[in-house]
Amino acid sequence: MKKILILGAGLSATSLIDYLIAKSEFFDWQIKLGDIDIKLAERKIGQHKNAKAFQFDINETDKIASALDGNDLVISMLPARFHDILFAECLKQGINMATASYVSPYLNQIEEEVKAKGLTFLNELGVDPGIDHMSAMQIIDRIRAKGGEVTSFISFTGGLIAPESDDNPWRYKFTWNPRNVVLAGQGVSQFIFKGRYKYIPYHKLFERVMSRNVLDFGDFEVYPNRDSLKYRKIYELDEIQTMYRGTLRRKGFGEAWNVFVQLGCTDDSYTIENSENLTYRSFINTFLKYDIIKPVEEKLCEYLKIDPNGEVMKKLIWLGIFDEKPIYLKNATPAQILQKILEEKLGLNANDKDMIVMQHEFEYELDQKRYKITSAMGFIGEDTIRTAMAVTVGTPLAIAVKLFLTGKLSSKGVIIPTKPELYLPILTELEEYGIRFIEKEELIPDLKV
Repeated sequence: MKKILILGAGLSATSLIDYLIAKSEFFDWQIKLGDIDIKLAERKIGQHKNAKAFQFDINETDKIASALDGNDLVISMLPARFHDILFAECLKQGINMATASYVSPYLNQIEEEVKAKGLTFLNELGVDPGIDHMSAMQIIDRIRAKGGEVTSFISFTGGLIAPESDDNPWRYKFTWNPRNVVLAGQGVSQFIFKGRYKYIPYHKLFERVMSRNVLDFGDFEVYPNRDSLKYRKIYELDEIQTMYRGTLRRKGFGEAWNVFVQLGCTDDSYTIENSENLTYRSFINTFLKYDIIKPVEEKLCEYLKIDPNGEVMKKLIWLGIFDEKPIYLKNATPAQILQKILEEKLGLNANDKDMIVMQHEFEYELDQKRYKITSAMGFIGEDTIRTAMAVTVGTPLAIAVKLFLTGKLSSKGVIIPTKPELYLPILTELEEYGIRFIEKEELIPDLKV
């Protein structure tokens, strides 16, 4: 009998919990699900005899060791900032662990110790990171196997609203943590394009988008992620001439979102005085010059050179940022206030469906010819519980856990899914859920060598 501990019963954990409980009788697994909301955890496991819910608060540090004790594997579906606490305790007790999140600097520091203890710490097994790694490496390995050299890799993913629920001017709704959306892109984005290094500061990020058409979902725009360069090492493409990873949004999103970036509304580094007494309108006005004659709308348009009758202004008006509506948030940062404003209009409605869209574009050379492979995936969720985001985050992680617990994964240490022993069975099984990539390969003419 294997004992599995899942910590966190939120939306992204739903598919993982369902998958592991469904497999528990066949594989003789016992599952414990801990969450700060015990009733939520109880609802997620239902009445299944192989699962038990309990109350767990990561902030009660004196109880962490006892909660982990005796388990074969710990799965953290908590916010990423808590993972290192659990990794440290798992290392101490000799327990294997799995998350969908990025490998942290702490994990890189303890990797040799993890290997020395014969432990497996699985990471980056969600959608992005996760499915992006697996689907990319499958093609990269295939190109290498026939002697080709990858010269360009462009990849982008978007958590978006499904076409049938696309009913607002922004063509966007929150399908994952709103705070992460508000803070996305901060810092400097860096990538390499045709052998030239490119660096884009945050205040220019949403002006530097490129257009793409994906499958039959229509037109999109892509803005670069923060650090694409590190993926050269991850994918063993050290000499590649183009490496670009980005985030996908509907066309026009970046221009409108850039208004908040230029104003400073996405800043999370300071609090605003008397924020609880502000209205949405006065919040926006705090970032504009003092003028008791001109209305806020006019000042904004003048400051950012926005057409008062254009699409950007229509998006802003629809959000209600000029309304005299109280904020009621005390000691709030600009980012927290903006998040509150956005959540009221960009949340999922009861009958909405979300969508994950991912596309990879490879160029490679073989026998003095140049080829391009485009590999794209679009997946639409069932409802607001089994969302596309929840399924694509939780399911690959659950499959990886199954592979590990059934002895199909032999690797030790800090692992991400870039090797065939993980990505092949996971991608194969994901196709059963409708998560599949469509590929197109074409010859690029006139290569001179």
